[in-house]
Amino acid sequence: MTGELILGIDLGTTHSAVGAVDSGFPILLADRDGRRITPSAVWFGEDGAIEVGRRALRRRSTEPGRVVTSIKRLMGRRYGEELDFCVPMGVSADGRLMVLGRTPEEVSAEILRELKGIAENRLERSVDKAVITVPAYFNDAQRAATKRAGELAGMEVVRILSEPTAAALAYGLDKLGERARVAVYDLGGGTFDLSVLEMQDGVFQVLATRGDTRLGGDDLDLALARHGAARGGVDFDRLSDAAKVRLIEEAERVKRVLSERDTESFLAPFYDGSSSLEIELTRAELESLARPFIARSLNCCRQALADAGCTAAELDAVVLVGGSTRIPAVRHAVAELFGREPDLSQHPDEAVALGATIQAGVLGGTLRKMVLLDVTPLSLGIETFGGLMNVIIPRNTTIPCKAGEMFTNAAAGQSSMRVRVLQGEREMARDNWELGNFEVPFEAAPKGQARVGVQFRIDENGILEVLARDVATGRDTVIEIRDAAVDVDDEEVGKMVGESVEHAFDDMAERIFTEARLKAEELLPAVEQALAAAGDLVSETEREEIVAAAREVRVALEGGLPNPLKAAVQRLDQSTEAFAAALVERAMAEALERRLS
Repeated sequence: MTGELILGIDLGTTHSAVGAVDSGFPILLADRDGRRITPSAVWFGEDGAIEVGRRALRRRSTEPGRVVTSIKRLMGRRYGEELDFCVPMGVSADGRLMVLGRTPEEVSAEILRELKGIAENRLERSVDKAVITVPAYFNDAQRAATKRAGELAGMEVVRILSEPTAAALAYGLDKLGERARVAVYDLGGGTFDLSVLEMQDGVFQVLATRGDTRLGGDDLDLALARHGAARGGVDFDRLSDAAKVRLIEEAERVKRVLSERDTESFLAPFYDGSSSLEIELTRAELESLARPFIARSLNCCRQALADAGCTAAELDAVVLVGGSTRIPAVRHAVAELFGREPDLSQHPDEAVALGATIQAGVLGGTLRKMVLLDVTPLSLGIETFGGLMNVIIPRNTTIPCKAGEMFTNAAAGQSSMRVRVLQGEREMARDNWELGNFEVPFEAAPKGQARVGVQFRIDENGILEVLARDVATGRDTVIEIRDAAVDVDDEEVGKMVGESVEHAFDDMAERIFTEARLKAEELLPAVEQALAAAGDLVSETEREEIVAAAREVRVALEGGLPNPLKAAVQRLDQSTEAFAAALVERAMAEALERRLS
């Protein structure tokens, strides 16, 4: 054991925590008040002062416009993608999303500095390395942004770890000698993940993961605040920001109490400076509000099980983590879906941080070695000629991983190739998300002669590197996809695979037609030119068969139906096989004759 100290950090939407391995045991570190959980809130004073955690939250009711919460929802996103946030959003001169004059990474870095300070105070030594967790469904840009936040906080981020995987590490620490397949249901303040993992002899492999980066306790707090206001005859949307904050804070308190009791009073005295609210709310009302959010999470669960190729009955446990899993309706719904009582052995707010600490201990050499195999949640590929999606790395591929393919120029004289990096599950490039693009130059060559190799590499942090190599010159073009976020709402990520199933027949039909059309457009002129130049190589019967097959291809092209066109192209291909062989023989004979003369 090297004894290198590496922190484990859960950088959460609403709360964060930090831990370290001490004397061979992973422990979470408490602040000066003895609390292991730190609110993910930052106050920026007009004079440049900064406060983090509970001190920042205490200022929210008086200065709501200067307290940033849930910054995790803006990580790796572009201006305009998020329509609503706790403070006004702006854009910098170079197009970056800003809040109170700072990027989301800079805000998150303040939280990470606070956690680093807590650790250094408790451990009485400086620390400059960390493992930081992210939701399993964070895309490449969001993971890269999290890594940058750690670097801004003065730490080397040695691993970005998926939150459900971290929770499974915490759950499996005392089960390393067994083989177990578990599902981790992680419903936190701002995000939801369901991961199916298999653990055997110290090897943790993620079989499948699904999630929603716009689903969590914050959404239920807002719904409950609106409900409480409506019950009291108050138009929530017309309230000031400070008044809204007071109602949301009370809604969060009531939600927690209703997880333990059947009724609770919603009390908001002088929430707007003059008016007060006092309403009796029931657990049934809370459960009614929570029902659509729970349903969205269960849909992710079903999809993840299908991706993993297993049934609920084949699981050894369903582990609940995340503060929102304290809600009885959530636990009941999970038990009903999986057909067993969920495992509540992990602390809802601390399991992810504990798992990150365990991983940090493994990397630092202070805990026994465990192998951690994560997966990529969506397929990655590039656009090819005809607007098709060519998958390089399929979804649910274990990472780190590397894969590549060789491509050629689609047109004669072409001197460059634009590589569009795509993410998604649809057959056509236009239906997937572009993560980035770049130009690969090469020497002009006849059609199909220039060769460009494209390689995708995903590191252990889930960050993508794309390499394109001109085979003729050996010249490489390399980009790291760090800043490009998909131009869609995060909820669309969770819908992608569902849409691919919903549109599977139409998508495949369009792909078949496009591939057949490209083949036809290449084959028809080649056949015409060959017949005109060397028609003497075929009999009249063979010529008629080729002409008829070509006519059938043209009719099928006009008809626009995939299967008839595919069949027609195959027939034309087959009818010209003997002719093509004869052309090759003649060309070889002519070449030999020229060489001998």
